[in-house]
Amino acid sequence: MMIRISSLVVVMTLAIAGVLPAQQNDYIVGPQDVLTVTVYDQADLTGKYPVDGDGTLTFPLIGRVKVGGLSLRGVEAELKKQLANGYLKNPQVSVAVEQFKSQRIFVMGEVRAPGTYPLSGDMTVIEALARAGSTTNDAAEEVMIVRPSAGAAGTGPVMPDQQKDATVIRVNVRDLQAGKLSQNVGLRDGDTLVVPRAQSVFVFGQVKTPGAYSITHGTTVLQALSLAGGVTDRGSTGRVYIVRTEADGKKRETKVKLTDAVQPGDTLVVKERFF
Repeated sequence: MMIRISSLVVVMTLAIAGVLPAQQNDYIVGPQDVLTVTVYDQADLTGKYPVDGDGTLTFPLIGRVKVGGLSLRGVEAELKKQLANGYLKNPQVSVAVEQFKSQRIFVMGEVRAPGTYPLSGDMTVIEALARAGSTTNDAAEEVMIVRPSAGAAGTGPVMPDQQKDATVIRVNVRDLQAGKLSQNVGLRDGDTLVVPRAQSVFVFGQVKTPGAYSITHGTTVLQALSLAGGVTDRGSTGRVYIVRTEADGKKRETKVKLTDAVQPGDTLVVKERFF
């Protein structure tokens, strides 16, 4: 019942869906980005240009150029305009991002390599999970994107309860893995991708492998028993009980059917046959 995404599955899904990351024309350039500028038939002008902290880069012939806050196509238009102003006749300019450094996202929780990652092009949830080494075995099936309110992106990750006006977007990893690309949400600067730990139930009594098991929403008693290896020869599927903590804090034992749904924190107990 546990959902797990491996790097191989991520790459295969991306390849099949045709959504491998591509640089967006509307990517907004910022400080510390490194741009590759190609001026056709002008090898001396073609090269890699870092964007300084004030949002400018130094370009041959024309000097300092303000590019911070412009899209890639906007940078192309600005360079073309200035080069055409007395330097080149009808210059053809192409700009791409060599290194994304001005924008970033945060990946937290049950991933193999949590941390800060540069926001590159049209990065989506599935690419961010791949960058973070994929989810761990303990990851839940639903992940959250915590998006700061406009102008509130800070210097670190934002958890769901830390910013009043933050937007929380929930993504079902099972649906994403099944190819539902509507779940493959595009990320923005300052987003925090939170992968929580899966919720568990405890299975004890006459089962082959007692212990705690991760579950997903809608897991039935029968499915939980299957996670524990099934009922032993001495156990009875007609004598399965759930010990559940109710709202008043008291624990109650209730006999259940195999088709009943379990809840996180439940303890399933399989009792012996009468004969």
